[in-house]
Amino acid sequence: MLISPAYAQAGGDPTGGLMSLLPLVLIFVVFYFILIRPQQKKAKEHRAMLVDLKRGDRIVTGGGLIATVIRVTADSEEVIAEIARDVRVKVVKSTIQHVMREGTEAPAKQDNKPKAEKSEEKPEEKAEEPPPANDAVPPPKQG
Repeated sequence: MLISPAYAQAGGDPTGGLMSLLPLVLIFVVFYFILIRPQQKKAKEHRAMLVDLKRGDRIVTGGGLIATVIRVTADSEEVIAEIARDVRVKVVKSTIQHVMREGTEAPAKQDNKPKAEKSEEKPEEKAEEPPPANDAVPPPKQG
């Protein structure tokens, strides 16, 4: 009388637990193919580029310096690079972003703007630029 009777419940769907995990698994698979795998491929290519680094290669660092490799040591994480005549610096290998081989240049930003069509108008006349400053003459001495 005070206790309510307990009735048997209907059996649950055995695939209900697996179906709730399916979206989570699909999200992981999508993240793997869109984010993780391309990043691993890019890192592998960067490591191969650093291993193939040799004397005479022109490099671009993460800071934007363009230099020529002077010395590479296999056991060190640094290379000696020349950024100007008789100006040599040590560069950490991991900061090298791009190696410019013979006949190649640094990757430039591509402009997606459509090029203006040329019409039959007269070309604009360019204003004459002033002559460059004469830097060879030293400034007058103050005294």
